[in-house]
Amino acid sequence: MSDQQTAHRELAPILKFAPRGGAQQLTPEAIHAFQMSIYAHYKSHGRQLPWRETQDPYRILVSEIMLQQTQVLRVLQKYEEFLRAFPDFRSLAQASVQELLRVWQGLGYNRRALALRKTAEFVVSQYRGVLPADPEELRKLPGIGPYTAAAIAAFAFNSPAAFIETNIRTVFIHCFFRDKSAVKDREILHLVEQTLDTANPRQWYYALMDYGAMLKQRYHNPNRRSAEYQKQTPFKGSNRELRGMILRALTAHAELSETELVATLNADPERVTHALKQLVNEGFISRDEQSFRIV
Repeated sequence: MSDQQTAHRELAPILKFAPRGGAQQLTPEAIHAFQMSIYAHYKSHGRQLPWRETQDPYRILVSEIMLQQTQVLRVLQKYEEFLRAFPDFRSLAQASVQELLRVWQGLGYNRRALALRKTAEFVVSQYRGVLPADPEELRKLPGIGPYTAAAIAAFAFNSPAAFIETNIRTVFIHCFFRDKSAVKDREILHLVEQTLDTANPRQWYYALMDYGAMLKQRYHNPNRRSAEYQKQTPFKGSNRELRGMILRALTAHAELSETELVATLNADPERVTHALKQLVNEGFISRDEQSFRIV
């Protein structure tokens, strides 16, 4: 039997709920057993990822923004290239949108790139180039919500902040909600807080995420039983795909007219018009009388 199967098998008979006040409360023995099982898997199968080899808050921020809605493999292909182009907050804050999108190309969800640059500008202007450690301060930055703020606090500053992401959600649904559907994140967060290794939250979250990644390979997406689960719409033929095509075309050319874009992309003119209006309104591109260009 493999280490993964052994660790997984050990969870079932040990993890028991001891209800208290209507909430699911774990016994100290169950918490200890859960932590030991997760760490046993991590010791044998922990992933080596470049953003785990650093405690530089800037590098960790970049990885967290890249990993939003993007697979690890795709981020691995871009992470080092991005850091070579923009090694710190100041270089990123000074980057042009065109250069930023050129380097970001391939990651998708280009709003994240603009938000990351705005965050760099804010950190330089308001925090003298030093990322704050307090999750409440981090949430004031563009594009950083409660999850990302807590994750940065944990990974960059080893702060015991409780948070949930897709792999963590997978672990808790699979281990604690075997026969339940529509599991709410607040139910999961209650257990995340109980089981958190407050002495070393950084390593604990790495271990949890790797265990969740393993579960996703072995089981058919446990997250389907989450109340937060939404089936992702197909990328092919979507407005998101068209927006990306427009930005790539404008990154490759100094400027293009709407007619040229329609011809270049072989796309529906009405859809191109709609996408161009969105991109102008969101600050990606600008327009003069005849053509569009990256800001």
